[in-house]
Amino acid sequence: MPPLLLKLVFDRLESAPMPFFVRPIARAISGRARDSFIGPQIKLHLDYMESELGKSQRFAGGELTAADIQMSFPLEAAAARGGLDASRPKLMAFLERIHARPAYRRALEKGGPYELLS
Repeated sequence: MPPLLLKLVFDRLESAPMPFFVRPIARAISGRARDSFIGPQIKLHLDYMESELGKSQRFAGGELTAADIQMSFPLEAAAARGGLDASRPKLMAFLERIHARPAYRRALEKGGPYELLS
């Protein structure tokens, strides 16, 4: 989650209100941070999670655990704006299994759709 949070902050930095003469500096700093640190960290973490799901369909054993539920949040965030896509089929399949659970669907009915900060 920390790299995803950093991505959110630095993405917002570029569109934040600021004096016109500061905007190019803020964009340069933001772009450099994303390209040199945030993007590579997100890739590293997603690659690691993808490899872990190569051992099992779950993060913590054969049965669904609280760890799997916890891992669903960063995966939702990564799918929404962190680069998680079909290039990581095990992570996408994990999310599909979470979304297919009746409890997940009931939670959506009660609480509404999952939304990340935009």
